[in-house]
Amino acid sequence: MPAAERRAMILDAARDLFGRQGYHGTTTDQIAKAAGISQPYVVRMFGAKETLFLEVLDATLATLVDAWRETLDGLPSGADEHERARAIGEQFVDLAATRGLHTMLLQAFVSGAEPAIGRAAREGFLGIYRFLRDEAGIPDEQVQGFLGSGMIFSVMLAIDMPARFDDDEDAAALLRATFGEKCMQVVALARAAA
Repeated sequence: MPAAERRAMILDAARDLFGRQGYHGTTTDQIAKAAGISQPYVVRMFGAKETLFLEVLDATLATLVDAWRETLDGLPSGADEHERARAIGEQFVDLAATRGLHTMLLQAFVSGAEPAIGRAAREGFLGIYRFLRDEAGIPDEQVQGFLGSGMIFSVMLAIDMPARFDDDEDAAALLRATFGEKCMQVVALARAAA
């Protein structure tokens, strides 16, 4: 297997595990096992766990912003700020199908006490803000709501709220209130990514 393919397998496994278990709760041995690769190979390729976490964060942010750029490119010319925000929001929800993407971002944002991770998370969050403001042309007052909704969405995925939809009427009511007409899509995407 080529090194690039192994690297991608490690990054995918790491995104999923870091997203579920956090930085401190994940070991390079767990990542290696999930990727089907030896732990010494993971360490040789990435060095410290922190370096791997930072690379996963960079790749996750790039996946998010690249998907948003593609979304904007697919809109008709002259789409207004509301249409752009709606399309990007829908793409954000659709990315729930990418295992660990939302929860990895959330884990990075809550790991801010780690100096290198905190710096990277702050820069990543500012990068998202700048993209929404500068490239998507969404006004600051709308960006705040967009970011808040995105965090709520990520928290719901992190605590696996969509899994409770069928068994807990309060969970179902909260999901419906949070996601409205997109609720069943969120539940289906979260189940597919689990």
